[in-house]
Amino acid sequence: MGQLMCASVQWDLRRHHREPIGFPDLSYLPTELAICVLSHLNATDLCLAGCVNEQWQQLADIELLWKNLCYNQWGNVHAFSPANQVLISYKKLYLVLDDGTSLFNGDPHSGISFLLEHLVLDASPMAIARFLHMSQNLHAEKVLVFLEDRPDVLDALVCLQDFQQMSLPNALRHFFTDVPAPKERARFLEILLGKFSERFHIRNPQIHVSSETVYVLCYSLILLSVDLGSPHVKNKMSKREFIRNLRGVVQNVSSDYLGDLYDNIYLYGHVASKTHYKVLR
Repeated sequence: MGQLMCASVQWDLRRHHREPIGFPDLSYLPTELAICVLSHLNATDLCLAGCVNEQWQQLADIELLWKNLCYNQWGNVHAFSPANQVLISYKKLYLVLDDGTSLFNGDPHSGISFLLEHLVLDASPMAIARFLHMSQNLHAEKVLVFLEDRPDVLDALVCLQDFQQMSLPNALRHFFTDVPAPKERARFLEILLGKFSERFHIRNPQIHVSSETVYVLCYSLILLSVDLGSPHVKNKMSKREFIRNLRGVVQNVSSDYLGDLYDNIYLYGHVASKTHYKVLR
């Protein structure tokens, strides 16, 4: 009986200490399952997978995989229109878009020109605005440089914003994910706040305040964000001080509403994004 138990234990040890099994060859899997596995890879890893052997290369070149990568990274470009989809290879399109993004992050005007020359982006302000709105991995500072030089694209980008039923601080945060906030309170910040205020006023008529009042409130929220968030400011502004400072400046705004604005900044932080890259929606 003891020998039998000893043999059983040795068998269990051998069974649980087998040599590790290598990664299964995807070419032996059903095509749908192999595509599902490869769909979790980024573009670099997908290219590396295609280097394993000829069968893996065929799987890694499947258009559906590259189509999904294109849509996930850029979301909206002229080349995605139904009229063009039968004329392009999504793998080649990905490489063009990736090169264009890299160029944009060095010189935004060169990046846009590159995409226009390769016919993957339309030259209209709205098409360029949609590219900025939907694309990932664009440097926020470069987006800001481009928008300063292209007010027509900025106007189109503002039109893409829907602030309906959003609180003012949250709408401002949402706006600054698409249109990066300048690091200094200069003329362009005033332009951005003016365009935001007009759009917020149009999309939220129920709050019964003018776009000029929204502008003043936005500027006050930025100042409050700096005051409450900066470790260099020792004497933080209180809610009572915030309300008192604005009561004589803005019209048709209740003290309760101003108090809610203060509470939002106190609880959720700065209205301007501090990241140097756009946030994934």
